[in-house]
Amino acid sequence: MDYRSAGVDLEVYEQTISRFPPLLRRTYTPRVIEWNDGFAGLFRLNDQIGLLSRTYRDPVLVASTDGVGTKLKLAFATGRHATVGIDLVAMSVNDCLCAGAEPLLFLDYVAMSRDDPELTAQVVKGISDGCVEAECALLGGETAILPDFYQPGEYDLAGFCLGVVERKRILDGRNIRVGDRVVGLASSGLHSNGYSLARKIAFDAAGLAPETFVPELGRTVADELLQPTRIYVSAVKKVARHYRVKRPVHGIAHITGGGLVDNPPRILPQGCSLRLRRGSWSVPPVFPWLQRLGTVAQAEMDRVFNMGIGLVMIVADYYADRIVRHLNDEAHIPAWIIGEVVPGDRNVVWDD
Repeated sequence: MDYRSAGVDLEVYEQTISRFPPLLRRTYTPRVIEWNDGFAGLFRLNDQIGLLSRTYRDPVLVASTDGVGTKLKLAFATGRHATVGIDLVAMSVNDCLCAGAEPLLFLDYVAMSRDDPELTAQVVKGISDGCVEAECALLGGETAILPDFYQPGEYDLAGFCLGVVERKRILDGRNIRVGDRVVGLASSGLHSNGYSLARKIAFDAAGLAPETFVPELGRTVADELLQPTRIYVSAVKKVARHYRVKRPVHGIAHITGGGLVDNPPRILPQGCSLRLRRGSWSVPPVFPWLQRLGTVAQAEMDRVFNMGIGLVMIVADYYADRIVRHLNDEAHIPAWIIGEVVPGDRNVVWDD
């Protein structure tokens, strides 16, 4: 017997990994130290080279990890694998932003039952695209071939982001106070959360196919549900640089599983709650469409989906309108003031 008879073809594996170096190098900055055929990736924290020079006085490393979840099931069903890598990057780099950190580098883990060079290249190209958008280096990763562990044609993804922030600039919520405003940044759709429910509604309950065209969405079910997660790195950096001295951003929350109900309270100090106003932002049509098809209660929608807000920034009242204009005009991301900080017990109350 040999490894091929056990389900792992090393020659095919070599074909797969040979496609990776250009996808990694397009994400590199001068802070990456190339180590050909090394067993780990090297990254210079302080760097005096060119426009991207950095010197940290008291750096704190910020780490996050996540996957894509059952959104991958839609990629398997449609054979469309080009954008789930963007989702993988987005879920981790957006989490790093919540600490006030600059994402530095990203690592990926791709696991499947049998090697498929073309499929793997599509996935890793998406990861590379996400890293370019997130302005972080794709420093390395792992492609694991696990026969009999996954169904044929299926795979799983995990991503790992490392960021850095000066200790005195960590966003830990301690500066949040009653009277601060809640700024909501638009999501691109479902992002990568709630897909078990979304798939059950669209495919099981409504009996739709991925390629069914939905007039109220203006596109097919697959086009809508495979819309990649928005990456907020550039937008948050623009605001941070513009207000570097004033520092009006007191907290950031990434709206993932748990929606606007469970995520923002995680950054609130004792004695504070959020009052959010329905109708203060544009809700993408996919959410009322799913709610209608599945007869889903509003409270359940609020806890499962982001409802059109992918990131929340809690900012000083004086700067709120300016920051919203900056996000719309300079960062080109729709943003709204959707509520304020009020006295309370670290929860969300709705002003309908």
